[in-house]
Amino acid sequence: MKTYEQINNRIESGKAVVLTADEIIDYVEKKGLATAAKEVDVVTTATFGPMCSSGCVLNFGHSKPKIRMSEAWVQDVLVYTGLAAVDVYLGATQLRHNDPANMDHPGEFRYGGAHVMEDLVAGKALQLFALSYGTDCYPLREIRTYFTINDLNQAIMLNPRNCYQNYNVAVNDSDRTIYTYMGTLEPKRKNANYCSAGQLSPLLNDPYYETIGVGTRVWIAGAHGHVYAEGTQHAGGGSRNDQGIPKGGSGTLALTADMKQMSKEFVRGTSFRGYGVSLALGVGIPIPILNEDVLKRTCISDREILAPVVDYSNEYPQNTGKVLSYVNYEQLRTGEIEVEGKKIAVGSLSSYYKALEIAHLLADEIKRGDFRLTEPIAYLKKDTKMKPLVAREKPS
Repeated sequence: MKTYEQINNRIESGKAVVLTADEIIDYVEKKGLATAAKEVDVVTTATFGPMCSSGCVLNFGHSKPKIRMSEAWVQDVLVYTGLAAVDVYLGATQLRHNDPANMDHPGEFRYGGAHVMEDLVAGKALQLFALSYGTDCYPLREIRTYFTINDLNQAIMLNPRNCYQNYNVAVNDSDRTIYTYMGTLEPKRKNANYCSAGQLSPLLNDPYYETIGVGTRVWIAGAHGHVYAEGTQHAGGGSRNDQGIPKGGSGTLALTADMKQMSKEFVRGTSFRGYGVSLALGVGIPIPILNEDVLKRTCISDREILAPVVDYSNEYPQNTGKVLSYVNYEQLRTGEIEVEGKKIAVGSLSSYYKALEIAHLLADEIKRGDFRLTEPIAYLKKDTKMKPLVAREKPS
């Protein structure tokens, strides 16, 4: 048994043994579980891919005279102003006004909130346009100006749902091409798309939420942030395999960090034809090796993680819960899977290469003593289910 204090003391003294979730599998195979649990202090996990439920809070400070923003746009992307006079919330999937710009191709979205976030982190000058109804204390009715991230008092990434614990493999059973947040899907199962870092993914390495919870310090695009709540649509229960790994989307995390400390390399706006925009984000989470059980769960391999194959032309939009079959991530990473006797080309929306880079960057920070671990102040629920939206009559 180890404690967070003991592990942090080893980090501070420069003696901590830190491995990535990719490296730990071979290490345990060579050393044995008991010996490895004594020697290894931290295993780093990571993911990089589209996370639609993301956004940020921006504070502009007060103008002269003051304005109470009632409507506002950054780079023609609508922001939410129902917070305070000069606080706004920018959502990653919000589209720019009149986007798409090329109306000859109405399904091709060019720019949205995620791109604003990328440009903000990159230090670019952005346009703010705001309107107000005017009050005695906030008399200014309109302002148009340009700003960079350094002009803001705060730029706080505030993401309601990140780091999904496993996810679907999307196919299309219809006879037409469909456009989804899982990318373009050709008819009659000509291709499939998935989105997960598999054996590197944080919650797949801590399936029972033993170390990742509210208050856990995390690495977000180079900044040090933390888990501030369970993520929206968190569903800790559900079907699991023999290793305790959920066989579909399950747990999620709500994350926050200071955007002024982030690297543009890991905050990227993405566009999906026929769907809209999303934010590709890099997240790394350390797992303290408190005991053999925690270590054993970090040794999960792609071969042992199953993902559900779902038809996005009918079953997903109808929310039936029907699964065509299950495939493991080792099969997915070969670029081809077999579903009901048919071989299907498969691609990934997430980057294993970037996730591995993040896991190593985080490991290096811990080894240098620049990143300490925190014990959760509250643990994620293990038995929750996601509730559906139901059309009901107004109660009497």
